[in-house]
Amino acid sequence: MTGQPPRILSIAGSDSSGGAGIQADLKTITMLGGYAMTAITALTAQNTVGVQSVLAVDPAMVAAQIDACLGDIGVDAVKIGMLGSPEIAAVVADRLEPLGVPIVFDPVMIASSGAALADPATIAAFARLMQLATLTTPNVPELAALGGDDAMRARGRSYLAKGGDADGPEVTDRLVMPGEPDRTWSAPRIATRHTHGTGCTLSSAIATYLGLGLALPEAIERARQFVRAALQHAPGYGAGHGPLGHQAVR
Repeated sequence: MTGQPPRILSIAGSDSSGGAGIQADLKTITMLGGYAMTAITALTAQNTVGVQSVLAVDPAMVAAQIDACLGDIGVDAVKIGMLGSPEIAAVVADRLEPLGVPIVFDPVMIASSGAALADPATIAAFARLMQLATLTTPNVPELAALGGDDAMRARGRSYLAKGGDADGPEVTDRLVMPGEPDRTWSAPRIATRHTHGTGCTLSSAIATYLGLGLALPEAIERARQFVRAALQHAPGYGAGHGPLGHQAVR
């Protein structure tokens, strides 16, 4: 693989407006020098003001997409986003369990607009994926829904508690790694309503940097820098939570 881009598989839902989900992942992976592949778990009709409709893909089709990528191209890292159903979560776990590559799991539950993207049964199915993941990246409400810090630490796996949804003039993200002191990153909050797809962008950026061979803390640090630059270069589209400016980042 010397000289070739790392092969990054995004397993996530499609965002018709291009700001989040598979579309944000494709932009991020490509901008950071990776080769992007996809397994689409759900179709959504959405834009910057909300999610109008969601249609989960048949689990067998999700599995077939993963098999097609793994069986031919291969993979160096995986990002998991919106799953759509507990059955999809199960087939994703089945396919990823034997791989032995970095896996970043963004436990998507709620869109930036506030729309629910995972029901309680799907959230319950997250446990197996969190055990497989190199890193899980919950935001404030997702961390609470997963049982909080005590429950996450008890799983004995690394997670990044994202602080973008917390109040205050600074955003602080906290990395918890078993057997290691917690590590935090803080930066002034960027005042903008154009935050659609920040979680998708961060998780796919971390996966890409892990695929490039970076250690987890460095991958997170660089991914945070990419997200902040994309926030600062947002094109200003939409009446609600607008998309980031992935293409403008150099």
